[in-house]
Amino acid sequence: MAEAKLRIALFTYSTKPRGSVVHTLELAEALHALGQEVCVYALDKDGTGFDRPLACHYKLVPAKPAPCGIDALIQQRIQEFVDDLSQSTEVYDCHHAQDCISANALAILRSRHKIPHLIRTVHHIEDYTSPYLQQCQDRSIREPDVCLCVSQHWQTELQKQYQIDAPRVMNGVNRHRFSPQLDGSEAAVKQRFGLHGKPIYLTVGGIEPRKNSIALLQAFIELQVDFPQAQLVIAGGATLFDYQNYRDDFFAIAEQARLLSSNALVLPGVISDQDLAALYRLADGFVFPSVKEGWGLVVLEAIAAQLPIITSNQPPFTEFLSDTQAVLINPNTPSDIAQAMRTIINPNLAKALIQNSQTILTNYSWEKSARVHLEHYQQLIRNKN
Repeated sequence: MAEAKLRIALFTYSTKPRGSVVHTLELAEALHALGQEVCVYALDKDGTGFDRPLACHYKLVPAKPAPCGIDALIQQRIQEFVDDLSQSTEVYDCHHAQDCISANALAILRSRHKIPHLIRTVHHIEDYTSPYLQQCQDRSIREPDVCLCVSQHWQTELQKQYQIDAPRVMNGVNRHRFSPQLDGSEAAVKQRFGLHGKPIYLTVGGIEPRKNSIALLQAFIELQVDFPQAQLVIAGGATLFDYQNYRDDFFAIAEQARLLSSNALVLPGVISDQDLAALYRLADGFVFPSVKEGWGLVVLEAIAAQLPIITSNQPPFTEFLSDTQAVLINPNTPSDIAQAMRTIINPNLAKALIQNSQTILTNYSWEKSARVHLEHYQQLIRNKN
């Protein structure tokens, strides 16, 4: 007997493309394609909404200008979700939070008997110095009726740190959006961002400590001795945290090396969905020496665009990548990153890495992810009935 269609609400803290936000939207679209009734709730900070159309329903929750201080900001964002959802008359079978902010809001609503239960996907665990933020994170992990996670590494950490057995769900990659096939937008993107270098290295995620941006910058400066025409593109960067001290250090190094004035370092910031896909196609290699990730969606996107990959020789990357599919480096040593950047543009190595990595893509589709999620949703409902 077929399971009944579910009404599913997915919650994310932003409309800007970050890993958990992209995960939310792709999961929502895949669930919708499987015939489920889905609505995405997202905090909208600038009134512009998502940068791409969605086939499923969505509700933009207005977010006011940020107050001073990260604790006050998080408190305000939680309350904005609570205030908006408290007025809603919509009824859902599943309420699924993808982040700490929305999970805290849903926990408050459940305590007021506004919703029956909540699900949370933990993409990674942060190391907060603020007691308030740490309490928010702890609550967002301990309070849900079901905790899910996206990698074996974070499965282990959830058990170790919280004694929670979190079923694993998978990420996916949208191969219609990310592919090596040119769509005609490349020339305009190349001109707009001044991409004239050879080779061009791309990373996605902005400038912040866990992306290991300073080590990457130091590696690029070392690389320029051999490749003075090279360019490094750091795309994206929407985040709740400003990392101002870290960014100041990053830009001081970049200025001293005259990378900005020469356009050797290209910082397009948060860019559109279409522009991001074009950037993958314009790059010669993808460099991602991150020291903490939930999974690394952008790595899958780069593989789908048929780029050779450099990434950190640690989980979660080593859960799905071998050293025949990517150049795996010590992320804490800029010279190792620089050496990998030199070798990855060797045509023979690049070709082998690209060919070997393509088999990964068949294992990670959003349809597969949606079907796994449905099993957990249905199990929760059965357990509650």
